Amino acid sequence: MVSPEKAIASTQRWLMDTVIGHNFCPFAKPVLDNIHYQVLSADPQQRLEELADSLCQLATEHAIETALLIIPKGLEDFYDYLDHLAMAEALLSQQGFDGEFQLASFHPDYCFGGVDPKAAENYTNRSPYPIWHVLREDSLSKVLDSIASPEKIPERNRAVAERLGADVLAQSLRRSLELD
Repeated sequence: MVSPEKAIASTQRWLMDTVIGHNFCPFAKPVLDNIHYQVLSADPQQRLEELADSLCQLATEHAIETALLIIPKGLEDFYDYLDHLAMAEALLSQQGFDGEFQLASFHPDYCFGGVDPKAAENYTNRSPYPIWHVLREDSLSKVLDSIASPEKIPERNRAVAERLGADVLAQSLRRSLELD
C-alpha cells in the first residue's frame, strides 16, 4: 500500500504539473498555499466519517481555502468511486453544508459520460488517486465572477487536452506517481 506521504506528494506533483501547469483549473494556483491534503481510509464508513470531520474543519478554519481528500485504496474501480461520491455528496447535504461546500471529483480512470474512455478530455479530471475535492462555494463564486466567460472553461480544457493528446497527458499522470 502507498504511504500517506507518497499519496500526498504524488497529488501535489499532479496538481502542479497538470492542473496548474495546463491551467485546467484557474482557481488552483491562487490558493496553492491554503490547500489541506488528507489521505482517507479504505474503509467506506470510516472514509465518510473522515469526510464529515474535514467538512467541520473547513467550516471553522477559514484559512484553509480548499481540501483534497485522497483515497489511494478502496475505490480503484471508477464506477465504485462514483457510487461512493454520491454517498459523499449525500453526507455533505445531510451535514447541512449545502451552499457552503461542494465536491469536485477526480479519479485515475475518470471518464465523462458519453465520451470515449481513451479521449484526451478525460485527463482534465484524471488524477494519480481517487480524490474528493472540497470547494468553498463562496470562494468559487467570487472567482467565477472575476473571469470572463467562465462557462467556457470546460470547452477550453477539452481543447487544451486534445491539443496535448492522451499519450502526453497519460505520461504526465504516470510521472506524478514516480516519486523517489
